[in-house]
Amino acid sequence: MGAVVLGFCAALSLWAFQFGRNIAGLEKGSKEELARLRSDLEAVQTELSAAKTERDQAQAVANTADMLVTAEKSSRDRLMAQVRQLEADNHALREDLGFFEKLIPVVGRDGISIRGLQVDMKGGTKVKWQALVMQAGKNAPEFRGHFEVSFSGTINGKPWVTSLPEGAVAIKIRQHLRLEGEMDIPDQTVVRTVSVSVMDGTVVKATQSISL
Repeated sequence: MGAVVLGFCAALSLWAFQFGRNIAGLEKGSKEELARLRSDLEAVQTELSAAKTERDQAQAVANTADMLVTAEKSSRDRLMAQVRQLEADNHALREDLGFFEKLIPVVGRDGISIRGLQVDMKGGTKVKWQALVMQAGKNAPEFRGHFEVSFSGTINGKPWVTSLPEGAVAIKIRQHLRLEGEMDIPDQTVVRTVSVSVMDGTVVKATQSISL
């Protein structure tokens, strides 16, 4: 009986030892697996951080590109506005240059003259006119008179003559005076001639006509 008991105890001790080894091996394997998983997690986190950094850099580049595009568009709009303004200024200067280049003196009485009468048709519904009235002499007394504008042509094939609706324009001049204006014309009207005159009462001081 003693031998049986000792054999049974020995077998039990051997089984306990073997079971302990198995448990120890499993724990060791679990720790190794846990260490490997932690290493993999750290690698994934590193890759994720790198991806976020690249994303932030790409977003910064995109934002910079948007800012550059916006700035370029704003600069282009400013340049276009400047170009339009310069074109308008150039057109105005050309008109003034053409006006003064056409200064053909028409000397009237007492040194009063009309220079550079210019007439333009605006879309067939308006007549724009301008002229320069001058008085010779540096110390000439102030001239007071009236400036008359008359139009002639045809309307529906019939003769047509008219003047400014407001009538003659009162003027005062010592050396020069620039006058201009627009007048609406009726439909089916063909303007042939525009005439301007400087009047002193009923006396014509200067006159000039232009044919269209």
